[in-house]
Amino acid sequence: MSILQIQSLLPTPLCRFMLYLACIPIIQHLSPTAPMALGTPHRRAAPERIPLAKTKSVFVCANCGYETPRWLGCCPDCGEWNTFEEQSRAPLAAPTKTAEKAAKYQTTPGDAVRLIDVQESQEARMLTGNEELDRVLGGGLVEGSVILLGGDPGIGKSTLLLQVAAELGATRRVLYVSGEESARQIKMRANRLAVDQTRLYVLAENSVESILGKCEAMQPQVLIIDSIQTMVSEASASAPGSVSQVRESASSIIRYAKTSGTSVFLVGHVTKEGSLAGPRILEHMVDTVLGFEGDRQHEYRLLRAAKNRFGSVNELGVFEMRQKGVFPVPNPSESLLSQRARGASGSVVFCAMQGSRPILCDLQALAAKSFYNIPRRTVGGVDSSRVALLLAVMEKRAGKKLFDQDVYVSVAGGLELSDPAADLAVCMAVASSLDNFQLSQSLCVMGEIGLCGEVRPIAQAERRVAECIRLGFTEILLPRQNVKQLSHVDGARITGVDTLMQALAVAH
Repeated sequence: MSILQIQSLLPTPLCRFMLYLACIPIIQHLSPTAPMALGTPHRRAAPERIPLAKTKSVFVCANCGYETPRWLGCCPDCGEWNTFEEQSRAPLAAPTKTAEKAAKYQTTPGDAVRLIDVQESQEARMLTGNEELDRVLGGGLVEGSVILLGGDPGIGKSTLLLQVAAELGATRRVLYVSGEESARQIKMRANRLAVDQTRLYVLAENSVESILGKCEAMQPQVLIIDSIQTMVSEASASAPGSVSQVRESASSIIRYAKTSGTSVFLVGHVTKEGSLAGPRILEHMVDTVLGFEGDRQHEYRLLRAAKNRFGSVNELGVFEMRQKGVFPVPNPSESLLSQRARGASGSVVFCAMQGSRPILCDLQALAAKSFYNIPRRTVGGVDSSRVALLLAVMEKRAGKKLFDQDVYVSVAGGLELSDPAADLAVCMAVASSLDNFQLSQSLCVMGEIGLCGEVRPIAQAERRVAECIRLGFTEILLPRQNVKQLSHVDGARITGVDTLMQALAVAH
């Protein structure tokens, strides 16, 4: 007997409904897919929905690359304010052709070996034809090295590298890639600089994958990228110049340089504070970080190394900006002293060590009566806090009244001095201007001053003295301990002093 026949025998609808409720569990047990209501058609179960991956947003610091899931006013890593930018992170997908291309430049796995078992090879450096650049690089380009060159806009980065590319192109295959200029604009600049264009290859492109593809076909020995902030990699969906784009583009180029042995120059932009734009990790990835600096109102440009895996970071390259380009200055001491004032107080010559090179510079000071409640202290080329310390030592130990004097200190030529041996020269220049007496034109002063007024010894005194004698200085003022260590010197009268008071007495 079926359920419908049983329901027809029941007297009231209420009894039928109660019977129906009692039979539902039995029906579901016998047939789990049976319909809930009798007499209704069976509906097919809806297909299971696969959740789609959602795009994730992160905030990245434009200064150091620190990532956080929410916006922050101050970066906890570098301490900069208002540097976080929102970026979208796409979900992981199947490998694409771009990923396959990038996989070719990944390093191959190897086994760990003892350092003593590694075969040593003395690789010859590649000379660029520019003596000052070779000096800062440590003797030339190393095969497979990556050099990052930064500097203010208009300082001469592109001009210097175009000249270097033309010099290297005479003997090697060089590719100059520009993401900022067209090939016609590069040719106009090359015509103005009068460089050799016969073997120099140029490419106006900003796609990293396209550039590396052309490099595989051309096999250049030197690759110049101008600039890294304009490069675009398909591995990142961010805008050109963003933290992720700079990181991805630089990673691909560096992997290519290491696997192919191509030496690469990367031009980097700087921020308004003077630091390199982009993530801080970019400076850690490259082998050498160079800074091209100098006042655009002056003719001299200075090239320094902030990082160099293949040489010293203390070397200094001096260049002169002319109408036909940037040219090295082989003898910067003679050039910096050629316009020195004659017969004026407050001027003294100091020999600074820039790496292995001694450079003579004109250190000037001016002390004038102050009409302010707090006298002014204006310093250029020397640490201002160091000058304030030296002025306090002069007033306390040497009796020079400077509490009511405006003091101005400057290094002629735009040099930046961090050498403590310049202490005695600063004090001598300030005392000369304060008492209005002229120092000898053939006098060179060097020495470090302590808080008690003592004159302490300096480093590399022999090389400094040799450079002074070579340029015709016959009177040299040094710490007494350095004079005892020097061998017999011909051509100059060397005077040793122990205190600041003795040095001022000798100068008078």
